[in-house]
Amino acid sequence: MNIGQAAKASGVSAKMIRYYEQTGLVSPAARSGAGYRTYAEKDVHTLRFIRRARDLGFSVEGIAELLALWRDRTRHSADVKDMALGHVAVLRKKITELEAMAQTLQSLASCCAGDERPDCPILKDIEDGTDGPARAPHRFGLLPDGGA
Repeated sequence: MNIGQAAKASGVSAKMIRYYEQTGLVSPAARSGAGYRTYAEKDVHTLRFIRRARDLGFSVEGIAELLALWRDRTRHSADVKDMALGHVAVLRKKITELEAMAQTLQSLASCCAGDERPDCPILKDIEDGTDGPARAPHRFGLLPDGGA
């Protein structure tokens, strides 16, 4: 099958397939006599694996490690589990950071009059940027002095 067919069958865009080949995540595709990429079902299977790992938030480097483990029939499942749990910890940390950002922006938006005046605590916080998200509500009187 050609790259368009492989993209459709795997759920990975042709552009990303080329990128994965370029970065070495997948082996370069076989070429037809006319120089077009051709893909076998096993290539599509690998691309589906990559898509699923990407959907789970793994980086390209993480996907490369997963592919190596997937291909290694002598692997220890403990190695895969350790990698998955490490990724869970990273995701949980990102969730916490995103929740803090959302809370800060919600607090700043609550302080903004949202009218025709130019004063805007949201822009002021972004401009100052020194206190970080956890301290921004304090600057605008959302929390008592000394509160966080």
